Amino acid sequence: MAAFDSARRKFMIATAAGLAVSGTAAAQSRTDDGPRTLNGKPMPEPAPEKTAGPVKPGRGSTLAGKVAVVTGAARGIGRAIAVELAANGADVVALDIAGPVSPASNAQPATPQELDETVRQIEAFGRRSEAVKADIRDIAVLRKVADEVERDYGKIDIVVANAAIQRWKPLLEMEEADWRDVIDNNLNGTANTVRAFAPKMVARRKGRFILISSMQGKHGTKDGSSYSASKWGILGLMKSAAMEFGEHNITVNAILPGLVDTPLTRYEKRLSESIAETGRKPPENPTPQEAWDVRAPTVPLKIGWLQPDDISPVAVFLASDAANLVTGAEYEVTGGDSAKSV
Repeated sequence: MAAFDSARRKFMIATAAGLAVSGTAAAQSRTDDGPRTLNGKPMPEPAPEKTAGPVKPGRGSTLAGKVAVVTGAARGIGRAIAVELAANGADVVALDIAGPVSPASNAQPATPQELDETVRQIEAFGRRSEAVKADIRDIAVLRKVADEVERDYGKIDIVVANAAIQRWKPLLEMEEADWRDVIDNNLNGTANTVRAFAPKMVARRKGRFILISSMQGKHGTKDGSSYSASKWGILGLMKSAAMEFGEHNITVNAILPGLVDTPLTRYEKRLSESIAETGRKPPENPTPQEAWDVRAPTVPLKIGWLQPDDISPVAVFLASDAANLVTGAEYEVTGGDSAKSV
């Protein structure tokens, strides 16, 4: 059976490769091969750099020659996106504070070792990478990083603003840091990232910003208002930046993950909250399996939560030339939770 499976896999890979090659020539022309005219007059078309171009294999996943910067890249969704961009051809600078951000965070801080592991995984795909320790709350530092990346890599094509912290605390019990630090890191830090790197893209008249929001940025969150507010704010920032940067041929979009199993969410308080969100009273110290079993039936695809690698393919598409005319958009990756919200 193992030999059969191996032979079958080799056959499928060879067949797929053959189909890709044989389809290449035909894919160079338009799918609508008739004249684009109205009453004999030509229809205006976007310039080549402002269109996804003709159909061709892999155009939504090819990032060869691109240079990306990913914040919050030490682990979780940030690492998954950084590695996925590299797997599809991009060189990636992995940026993270790699240390404590605030006492107003329920998760353990990322470490320098985790950031180094991200770089190792990127380089395993044969791509250039480096770890940069930086705090996104410091825009002067981010501007220096932008200068250094441009100097060392020649350009910056893609910036993924992912770094975030999360706090679970009722409004009536919040200390000042429970509100201020979450907003300062998640929303102000994302805005700093955009403001620091945008001038590099404007100068080249080309670029991609991908901001990581959350489904908690589209609905209220009991006991998590500072996080929810920060992620709502990112959507307003994204849409405003898309309007401003469009004239420079720069796109700005947001990915909205649902509940994802990462160090940002892997602790008992989050498990309790995930059960409470279904209307059930959580048990004391719920196990991961208990939380999964309660939540999964409420999600259309019947999963308790997603994995970071479920989120990263969307970032590749948004970073690719196939997304040349996608901007100001929200891409929800939730296992179906999106169906329950407006």
